[in-house]
Parts: sequence; C-alpha cells; structure tokens
Amino acid sequence: MKFNVSSKTLHAAASAVSKVINSKNTITVLDNFLLSLSGDELLITGMDSENSLTGRVAVTEADGEGRFCINARSLVDFLKEIPDQGITFDINPTTLEIKIDYNKGVSHFVAVNGDEYPTYKSREDNDTPIEFECPTEELIKGLDYTMFAASTDEYRPVMQGVFFDIKPDSVTFAATDTRKLVRYINRRVRSGNEGSCIMPMKACSVLKNVFAKDDTVKVVMTSKNASFSSATYTFKCCLLNGRYPDYNRVIPTPNPYPLTVDRRSLLTAVRRVGVFVDPGYSLEKFRIGADSMTIKGDNKTNQSTAREHTPCSFDGPELTIGFSSIYLLEILNVLPTDDITIALADPGRPGVFRPMEDEKDTELLMLLMPMTVTDF
Repeated sequence: MKFNVSSKTLHAAASAVSKVINSKNTITVLDNFLLSLSGDELLITGMDSENSLTGRVAVTEADGEGRFCINARSLVDFLKEIPDQGITFDINPTTLEIKIDYNKGVSHFVAVNGDEYPTYKSREDNDTPIEFECPTEELIKGLDYTMFAASTDEYRPVMQGVFFDIKPDSVTFAATDTRKLVRYINRRVRSGNEGSCIMPMKACSVLKNVFAKDDTVKVVMTSKNASFSSATYTFKCCLLNGRYPDYNRVIPTPNPYPLTVDRRSLLTAVRRVGVFVDPGYSLEKFRIGADSMTIKGDNKTNQSTAREHTPCSFDGPELTIGFSSIYLLEILNVLPTDDITIALADPGRPGVFRPMEDEKDTELLMLLMPMTVTDF
C-alpha cells in the first residue's frame, strides 16, 4: 500500500483528530490513529470510549487499499517538523513497516494491524433521530457563549455540558452551574424538528476547535447520541444522560432597574479591584447611582483595599450589590458588544446581563447570582 499526501494537509487533519484521543487510555490501541486508504481518500480516525472523530484527506498516486494504526503523538510530532511538501507513505502489509519518504530524508514507523482498532459503538436508544443542517458559525457561536457557564461539579453531572433545546424555528443553547447561567436563542437555525440533548464539554471543545473552517455541519441527534458531519470531518459522541433543569424558571421577571455601562471600562475596573479581594470569596461590592458606580474590594487578611468609580446610567434607586469578581469577569469577557445592560431589582436577586443590541434573530442573556454584602 502506497500513497502521496501533502504534509501540511495531513498535519492539520492529524492535529485535529488527536484532540479526541485521551492522554492515557486503558486500551493501548487507542493511543493510535486508524488510517484507512480507499481510492484517492485517506481517512484518519481517533477515538476514546465516548467519542470518535474522522478526518478526510485527499491523496495522490495511491496504490492499493487497506487500514493500519500508527502512534498518534509520534505522527503529529513528526509532521509538525516537516516543511510543506509532498510525502510518500509506503506500508508493507506483511511486516507492517511504514516508510515515509520526504525531501532530504526518510523515516520509519512500525504500524499496528488496523483490524485491532475497535469499532465505535453508540449507546442503544430507540429515539427517532433529529436531522438538520446548521451553519458552522452559528453552532460555534452558541458554544462560545455558553461553555464557560457549564458546571465542573462532579456531583451535578447533568450540568457538566451545554444543553441544546431544539425547536422547529430555533435552537437554544443553555449552560449553568447554579451561580451563573447563559441562554442563547438562535432563530437563524431552523431545524424543522423538536428535541433536546446535553452535549458534554469534551464534545463541545472538539466541535468548537475542529469544525471552525467548515461552512455547514449536518447534525443527527437523539437523546443519547449525536453525530456532526462536514466536508472534512465526522464526529460522533455520546451525550449526557438526565433531565436538564428548567433554565427559564430561574430568570427573574421583571428586573425593573436597568443599568447601562461600557463593557471594557467595567471589565478593566473589575480586574484592577479584583487584585485586592479575598481570594477565598472574590467578593466585589458595587454601589450604583444614577450616573456612576463605585466598585470596592477589600481583603481583611492582609488589610488591603481598592475603590474605583465607573460612569454608568442607572434608572433606579441607589443600590448596593455584590458579585464574584471571577464569575463577573467570565461574563464580561464573553459579552460581544461595547455597551451592555444589567437588569437589577434588589441585592438579593440575580443580575441579568445582556448586550446593548442583539444580532438579528438572536437573543443572548447571562445571569449572575449576587453575593451578600454586609457593609460597604
């Protein structure tokens, strides 16, 4: 079996597929890529116990067909050091020796029989699959807005992912860890179907990093399994089991007092004041007036304190409220517009953060629970 392939193209595909492979595997063969040659197309597959990713690479001068395994880390590291050029793979089907010829050199690997590589198995379910096509940009944007809000608490496994709430005329992405929540409604994606699933964080990360250069993704989804296919990649994953909490119920309505502020000014002020807060609580206090807010942080352990003033527009009575600087920075870093609005009610109710203006046919909302403020 023999073929020629662009080193740059193969490196890009191998690097992408390697993202699904665990650093440590209980099954040794999963440390490898499965390479399958058929005609003028090379398939490169990586897998763990719950995910499978396959990239498609065009080859030339193909002679023969077959499948073999090669150590993933070794191949990626090797291709990384090869300048962009055509390289030739020559695989001996008897000894499984791989000879790679390239400009100014030759390298040798020992392959593993491709028949030893396991077949990906989806979880059994009887659901009727939902199928639709989604612009990749819209899928990645939904993940960008929500992934940071997913829980890392192993005792709340159902919240350790992004919830896809699919309606015939929209897709809603949601994530929460009980302290912060994000809901992003995208009406640009019209599936014509109805259903829901919880996408694990590793699967979200693969989708976000691997499919970015593709225009559209075909989605096939049940409550337990999902697959995403584009012109260059196919990704299959198992989904999180369980009932996702009703995220709409925790969004307060109404929060009558709107605050408008420049996002970057607030972001930099929160960062500076955050240097002086108690790291165990990360509490920052906000005293909000009609045209200015005072931000205060203090650390009684080392007797340090900081105070800043930031211009704003607030339509409500003077209000003092506390937020975690860590979670607040996460929200401010993700919100996409220069100006934002924060709907408030009282010190005990969450703040509802929104961009000043949503993109057409979308709605982005982020919620942050307050912290108790005993003095200012």
